[in-house]
Amino acid sequence: MIDRAVIGKSWPVKAIVPEEGALRFFAMATGETNPIYSDVSAARSAGHPGLPVPPTYFFSLELLAPSDSFWLDDLGLPLEKILHAEQSFDYRKMVYAGEGLTIETRISDAYEKKGGLLEFYVREMTIRDSKGAECAILKTTLVVRHG
Repeated sequence: MIDRAVIGKSWPVKAIVPEEGALRFFAMATGETNPIYSDVSAARSAGHPGLPVPPTYFFSLELLAPSDSFWLDDLGLPLEKILHAEQSFDYRKMVYAGEGLTIETRISDAYEKKGGLLEFYVREMTIRDSKGAECAILKTTLVVRHG
């Protein structure tokens, strides 16, 4: 049976600054061909103050922000029984290379299906700029299979 007390669990806020080189690499690795994501001149010509953060880059930010512990370990979830069920991105504002960001991570929901054979955990990451404005909210739903 799922422990619903995990809902609301949060981890320390992490700080991160997306760097131009990392953004260029991410754009290349994901096949992004729009030059605004790799060429500062092209980005400025398109009206941006610098290289914009490419779509889905926020997903990788948590990997770049050192963590004191891995959230799956904290919840005691068995890695070998976990499947990635869903990912969503809610973009609130553009973010650019060199901006200071914070990442807030918490469990926003936990529920079960199939009489407890499937447990679902929804992790929400809120990315904020240096003024505290929300830039994006990412939700990751994982399922733990039992039986």
